Amino acid sequence: MIKEVGKKAPAFKLKDKDAQLHSLNDLTEDNVVIFFYPKDSTPGCTIESKEFSDYDKKFSNISTKIIGISGGNEKSKEKFCSKHKLKALMLSDSNFNVATKYGVYGEKKFMGKTYMGINRVTFVLDSNKKIIKVYEKVKPLGHAKEVYEFVSSQVSK
Repeated sequence: MIKEVGKKAPAFKLKDKDAQLHSLNDLTEDNVVIFFYPKDSTPGCTIESKEFSDYDKKFSNISTKIIGISGGNEKSKEKFCSKHKLKALMLSDSNFNVATKYGVYGEKKFMGKTYMGINRVTFVLDSNKKIIKVYEKVKPLGHAKEVYEFVSSQVSK
């Protein structure tokens, strides 16, 4: 599990809705926010993704890249992004390799059923791709604002 502050975030290369490959190591922003979410087009995931998209410009103004990662493929990402006009970079981790590396893929329980899936966890990385903050057990509503306030407080230091 990689959820420790101060650790280097695992590198990855994942595809977006247009099947374009994106690599963590290629990003040049001062900070990166990676929010893992369970599934495209579900209520909580839609709220969280829309809020991060609404904050995309504000994050960009403080040299911070927003990346949403979940399972599904490029087609589900395209549908999700198009339907909700999402501006944040949404990436497909269809085999859950990246989620596993970050320690956010595991057993979940819902309505008495146990299954494997992505837990809602957000990582904030600095310019060296080191983890500076981890949000676990995220509540979607208001989370983007909470993360923005943290990152902007780091920028002003």
